Amino acid sequence: MLVTKNMAPGESVYGEKRISVENQGPANEDGTPGVTKVEYRVWNPFRSKLAAGVLGGLDEIFIKPGAKVLYLGAASGTSVSHVADIVGPTGTVFAVEFSHRSGRDLINMATHRTNVIPIIEDARHPLRYRMLVSMVDVIFADVAQPDQARIVGLNAHLFLKVGGGIVVSIKANCIDSTAAPEAVFAREVQKLRDERIKPLEQLTLEPFERDHCIVVGRYVRSAQ
Repeated sequence: MLVTKNMAPGESVYGEKRISVENQGPANEDGTPGVTKVEYRVWNPFRSKLAAGVLGGLDEIFIKPGAKVLYLGAASGTSVSHVADIVGPTGTVFAVEFSHRSGRDLINMATHRTNVIPIIEDARHPLRYRMLVSMVDVIFADVAQPDQARIVGLNAHLFLKVGGGIVVSIKANCIDSTAAPEAVFAREVQKLRDERIKPLEQLTLEPFERDHCIVVGRYVRSAQ
């Protein structure tokens, strides 16, 4: 089971299960044992490509407390909310979503997680939101578009620190439904290399998703 520490205790985002854990704290003034409660949210890998990758065994996703994350393809904010839990109050998640319908849910979720900045805009045109996004430590992308590698590259060149991490969810059918998934994945990895992204790890997402893989890479100064 995968969980994240809930930034908004008592609140669920998509009906996910919540688990409260009591921890021993400092003694109370009357000498009785002090108890603090921490709430965790179950992260469903069937509803999150990132969770599926973590449970599948990814060694590194670069998302950690205090990190600044650019999340492309935020949808209604299901996975974004867990990323917000991970980076915590000292981190920031810039969540980009093109659909206004999904964007309404994303904005609503962000009212309870002030470290999320929802951006309802097209990730193909990062200059449109350049005034809203600072330099980031990591980009996560799940945009399911044929030109996904180009979209990731455009955003990386503008916002990602050199040496920063990139995590890309690739859906084979969205890129080329006529080719074998393995061939599609190999072509996309080469496209990422062309965008100065050095692949470090590749993982298929079965049994959680069919014909999907996640590629983890690092942004470098020159193509490698």
